[in-house]
Amino acid sequence: MKIAFVINQTHKETERFTTTLLALKAHQLGHAIYYIGLADFYYESAHIAAHVREVLPTQQITSAKQLMEVLRATAKTKMELEKMDVIWLRFDPVLDMVNRPWAASSALQFASLLKEKGVQVINDPDGLGRASNKLYLEGFDESIRPKTIVTRNYADVVEFFEQQNRLIILKPLKGSGGKNVFLINKDNQQNLKQTVEAIARDGYVIGQEYLPEAAAGDIRFFLLNGEPVSINGKYAAVHRVQQGNEIRSNVHQGAKTQAAIISPELLLMVDKIKDKLIQDGMYFVGLDIVGDRIMEINVFSPGALCQTEEIVKEDFSALIIKNLEEKIGSARNSSGV
Repeated sequence: MKIAFVINQTHKETERFTTTLLALKAHQLGHAIYYIGLADFYYESAHIAAHVREVLPTQQITSAKQLMEVLRATAKTKMELEKMDVIWLRFDPVLDMVNRPWAASSALQFASLLKEKGVQVINDPDGLGRASNKLYLEGFDESIRPKTIVTRNYADVVEFFEQQNRLIILKPLKGSGGKNVFLINKDNQQNLKQTVEAIARDGYVIGQEYLPEAAAGDIRFFLLNGEPVSINGKYAAVHRVQQGNEIRSNVHQGAKTQAAIISPELLLMVDKIKDKLIQDGMYFVGLDIVGDRIMEINVFSPGALCQTEEIVKEDFSALIIKNLEEKIGSARNSSGV
């Protein structure tokens, strides 16, 4: 297969990114891989192309570090994207909100055009358009998500703060990676107004109930086509534990990872969101779970798969690529190609 990964910018990718792991595994399984930055698309006369960095199966690459070195040393070449078997959208829109606000939306438009031409695009670009911020979670069963408000009005936040016994989480509606996430309680409520104002400068504010279980971190849990990713009865999941006084469980914010305990109740909760994820074309997602609530559904570029494989000791990335092979094979058979 020819698999193109759409990322923010190649020079910002690292060997520990989930995208790198998936690309390396695809390469090892004999597929050609391509990297496309958000600024690399090209359109002419109804044809969509991109300036891509190409790595062929014949190239000897044995590690994620080497893959990154090869990609950065590879010159871009223009290539028609209709020749790709898969366009895999693995960028983070938040990274370009300030300096390149046009980038993410433009990429989704190009991806939608490719989808219309019959190219397999994952996750579905039209679904991603609807899931582009944390309001996406509100479309799921009320029993599996925390109490939430979305507003830019300070008085609304104050009212919610009082309703939640002066203990809430505040964060931007459109955000990722744990950036600008704040715990507000009775001891620091004097900072409430300036916190709301700071977040609201970039858009809407989310207020969420604080779950006591969050003090022990969260679970990153991976789904593939709505189903838990698992091998030999072991799930692609990792328990992320924040350090010190940090409230964020993101790995790149310093959280440590350890084995996750997956309960039957957690699996039942996850099963409640399966149908909508499949309907929206969310092929590969990462859930952030605290207690009996799903705090976020990461649909663009869920990370921490490297840490998960290291802890669980299973080759989940190979399972994912092989599942993708089956998906593309089925699509070709149904279209008569």
